[in-house]
Amino acid sequence: MAPPLARPCRPFCSYTPRMEGVDKEKVQKVIYEMSKGSKYFENEQRKEALTKQKIEHLRAQCATLTDNDLSHFQKVAERKMLELEASRDLSKIWLHTDMDAFYAAVETLEDPSLKGKPLAVGSMSMITTASYEARKFGVRAAMPGFIGCKLCPGLVFVRPNFERYTHYSELTRKVFQSYDPSFIATSLDEAYLNITSVCIERSITGEEVATELRAAIHQETGLTCSVGVAPNRMIAKVCSDINKPNGQFILPNDREAVLTFVYTLPIRKIGGIGKVTEQKLRQVLGISTCQEMLQKAAFLCALFSECSADFFLSVGLGLGGTETPKQRQRKSIGCERTFIATDDSSLLFEKLANLAENLMDDLQKEGLKGKTLTLKLKTADFEVRTRAVTTRGYINSKEDILIYATKLLKAEMPLSLRLMGLRMSQLHDEKDDSSTSTQKTIDIFFRSSNSNLNVNGTNVQSITNISGQDNGPISVTTEDGYLVPDSGTGASTDQQDFFVHDESIFIPEQRNLVNYNNEAVLSNPVIGDGLGGAKIDDVTHTAKVMNSEKLDDVGQFISHEATASSGKPGQQLWIDGYICSICGFELPPGFEEERQEHSDFHFAESLQQEETVDSKRPICSERLAEKQCSTTPSPKKKLAEKQCSTTTPSPKKKLKSSKGGKHIPIDAFFAKCKKNL
Repeated sequence: MAPPLARPCRPFCSYTPRMEGVDKEKVQKVIYEMSKGSKYFENEQRKEALTKQKIEHLRAQCATLTDNDLSHFQKVAERKMLELEASRDLSKIWLHTDMDAFYAAVETLEDPSLKGKPLAVGSMSMITTASYEARKFGVRAAMPGFIGCKLCPGLVFVRPNFERYTHYSELTRKVFQSYDPSFIATSLDEAYLNITSVCIERSITGEEVATELRAAIHQETGLTCSVGVAPNRMIAKVCSDINKPNGQFILPNDREAVLTFVYTLPIRKIGGIGKVTEQKLRQVLGISTCQEMLQKAAFLCALFSECSADFFLSVGLGLGGTETPKQRQRKSIGCERTFIATDDSSLLFEKLANLAENLMDDLQKEGLKGKTLTLKLKTADFEVRTRAVTTRGYINSKEDILIYATKLLKAEMPLSLRLMGLRMSQLHDEKDDSSTSTQKTIDIFFRSSNSNLNVNGTNVQSITNISGQDNGPISVTTEDGYLVPDSGTGASTDQQDFFVHDESIFIPEQRNLVNYNNEAVLSNPVIGDGLGGAKIDDVTHTAKVMNSEKLDDVGQFISHEATASSGKPGQQLWIDGYICSICGFELPPGFEEERQEHSDFHFAESLQQEETVDSKRPICSERLAEKQCSTTPSPKKKLAEKQCSTTTPSPKKKLKSSKGGKHIPIDAFFAKCKKNL
């Protein structure tokens, strides 16, 4: 049994949002007037148009639901809610702590003359944190500084000092350690603590722990924090925001108290429900509170994926994580910087070098190396691009990082940027000797028989780092599916041995990219069987991906932005840019690594199914007929040809082999590999 909490249930069961006395209409009007006509404004309009399109799509789906459909999905929803209710755990006590205006509070602590003044940490370009004095005027984080000045003429700006913030964050974590050695830090100023053991061992309540912890943090750092205590992490985070700043809110471990609290809770207060999801739920289904999620459960199950529906129903029931997550191996390390938009190439490469040095420091501090380097770019038009390169060896030095990052950035020049970032993934402990070994990629497997010779006998180009280590061919990932060759090297695209993965486009060598449209959509994509490839005849005029010559050897050509879907196994698309056409799982475009792993999973699954079917399938009559055609003596040649044409079904056109031996059938690759084994 969990120890009783000090505060009674009833007075704290409903949620009342904090009112800061801000004239929201005035703030919105100022933001509109100040940003109208800017690149930011145009980008927001594009995003708003996309959101409206998604909402209309959901409305159309909703309109097609019949009474039988709703009856079916109501039963599905009721079954899900029963299963979720059975998993409710009220035995744990979770505490969420959030430092009050952390960056601004640290600056005020270091410079007492700033106390009581409206303070913004950041610059005229962007505000990272605003003090509570500035928030009264509508100034907030992630707001351009010039708009903040319009709202609050007396706004004082201070440049960020992340070393200082990290120092104070470490001090707070020492306090957290004494209450929960396995606390979960989600940022420099937020953390979750499982205080169940502390309450039981010391026979104290969650409220007493919250009061004690806040006092300990203030004594250690001189800063204040706000705390929320609840039966699970999701509600604890909401509770910590109720009595800000320098306050606490306790929700008892009682089912009735939890449900009453959640029922009046606006859905936007829930972590994981952002602006777009809120608009979808509100405008399509009229859902504005968590209780209404349960009332519209049938529609949620009908219109959203299983994963999303389960999440919405869990929110409506007030369920969240109660167990401490197991520590997982870190998947990536990255850093990024926002700056005033510039197209000065020398300045951009200087910032890239600084990022490479920061990334090297972070990797070496953690004792890690990585194989996949991702370059993130945000243009002056607020368009976000990501470009990635995967090397055969693990790297973590500034020199190695910079040579690949420079290659990726050069391919995008010229352009004007306002943000740049680097991220390293496929991490490996540098102390592990196995990190020196390399795993063969599929392109290396295909080329193993020729030892660095491509199918046309041309030498494969590889990137050599500054230290002289040859890392071999690299695979390049791009968000929009193309990479412009480096003009400084004079090498063409087909000489770079680049494989484009992110849009699932496999481009064979000796192919040229012509007039690629970044927003092109394939109206009727055709996908190969994973071995032999497929011919693409129905690409729309807007999707000018390649020149007019036939694509004979394309293995897969799938657009992640494709709006069409297919029922055939292996033909995985991203419907509306984020929904998997096979399983319905949702992954936004920004999750490149996760989307690639998801696509690889379906591809491997389809290959396994094909292998199972092929192993059970008898020798087909088509093969026998072909063999007979090839071995028939010349006197009977016409008879055999006639027999072949009548016995072999051909529902689709077979791919014609290229003239002059320009391309080698894929069978030849496997044949060569077998000979080398």
